[in-house]
Amino acid sequence: MRRRPPPASSFPRGGSADDEAATMSERLSKPTCLIAASAAAAGVSADSFLHSFTLASSAFNLQVATPGGKSIDFTGVNEANMRWIQDFRMKSYANPAKLESTDGARYHALLIPDCPGAMVDLANSGYLARILQHFSSENKPICAVGHGAAALCCATNEDKSWVFQEYSLTGPCVYELIRLPSFASLPIIFEDFAKDSGAIYSASKADAVHVVLDRHLVTGQNENSTVAAVQNLVFLCNGSRK
Repeated sequence: MRRRPPPASSFPRGGSADDEAATMSERLSKPTCLIAASAAAAGVSADSFLHSFTLASSAFNLQVATPGGKSIDFTGVNEANMRWIQDFRMKSYANPAKLESTDGARYHALLIPDCPGAMVDLANSGYLARILQHFSSENKPICAVGHGAAALCCATNEDKSWVFQEYSLTGPCVYELIRLPSFASLPIIFEDFAKDSGAIYSASKADAVHVVLDRHLVTGQNENSTVAAVQNLVFLCNGSRK
């Protein structure tokens, strides 16, 4: 049976108070990043979440949040990522916080990985909308990847205009969406929403790596764009803290 890791507050075997002090100092020096993920049955891309979490954890202290604090259903789990997902689920930080009680002011960056489920829950979340409105007004770095870009749709201004109108951005193109078995019943087509709401949408070929950076917003077209998008988020956050 796999042993659970020791609590973060305990010393590792053979460690010292100096080791813990150094670790604590490192944690305090890192900015905080909120990973907003879907809790819908359509789930979250395992590969996108893995790469998002791994890359971001080197630069940020991370907190995962979902609607209702529900556990994440990962899609696309395979032999290459299964071990990581299993290990992740055993960690205390794998239990998501409730998006409803999350204060955006506590975080320096927001990351939304590729989440097919985002079209179902995050795209209509008033709680995420409040966080996005705060991030937009404060020009804090935001990164949304693939289907996670649909989560941006929930954020509107008082006059009902979209918070991200006139932004250059990307997200899944129709050619990528049409391959989904649920295409005919999708609640939102991000490309159409973005164009209709006044944004400047662009896309590359289906499955190609394509990332757009405009001001404090980073968007990636698809799951394959995760690494490049998150790297841009890290660079953006580092630059804003200098």
